[in-house]
Amino acid sequence: MVYKKIKPKKIYEEVSDELYEMIRSGSLKPGEQLDSIQQLAENFQVGRPAIREALSALSSMGLIEIKQGEGTFVKTFDPAIMNHPLSAALLMDQDNIKHLLEVRKILESGTAEVAAKKRTEENLIELKDMLFNMDKVSDDEELSDKADISFHVAVANASQNELLITLMNHVSELMTEKMRDIRRVALYSEEMTLKQLYQQHVRIYDAIVAQDEDGARSAMLFHLQSVEESLDRVIQKNQQKNH
Repeated sequence: MVYKKIKPKKIYEEVSDELYEMIRSGSLKPGEQLDSIQQLAENFQVGRPAIREALSALSSMGLIEIKQGEGTFVKTFDPAIMNHPLSAALLMDQDNIKHLLEVRKILESGTAEVAAKKRTEENLIELKDMLFNMDKVSDDEELSDKADISFHVAVANASQNELLITLMNHVSELMTEKMRDIRRVALYSEEMTLKQLYQQHVRIYDAIVAQDEDGARSAMLFHLQSVEESLDRVIQKNQQKNH
């Protein structure tokens, strides 16, 4: 008998599950404002970072709306959404995810091209370190996510373009949260493997080392298109299961 490996839940996932159940059961109603992050942290007796991650997951599902300066509110939702597992949270907001992927393809492919032209030896050392970290921590989901994100930030740094770097930083928080969820769902569904992701990043790095501008753009675009295609397959499978 072969048994499926059970992964322990992270704290933010437990918080997400609890809030999800409160929304599903009607304890939290559409339009109702959630407590502040500080108050939620005290109520659940967890750190504020865990609350922020939990809220990000629920926002990806389209179950809550985070309004800057106002607070977090339960959204009006389609009851059918509540039949989907929380692990498929990001699939609930498909249009926004696709728009984010489009932004990444436009922004990051161009960034890689400029990085190939302007990178310094110091940049190459940073990129190589990020690749080493990706390979070294491949068994740790959280550290692997951070190494992946750090590699893309390092590519932006290698562009030597302060406006481009600033632009990347402005959207990095949204990218970090959303793309981490996309990456995890794609990997969890076995549509992609860590080895495939790593090799795609190596190709980007090799092109930047060679100062191959077209190659760097193409390698980055291929990587992001692979992620998008993987996500599309996950969405299709999810839709088939629910019809």
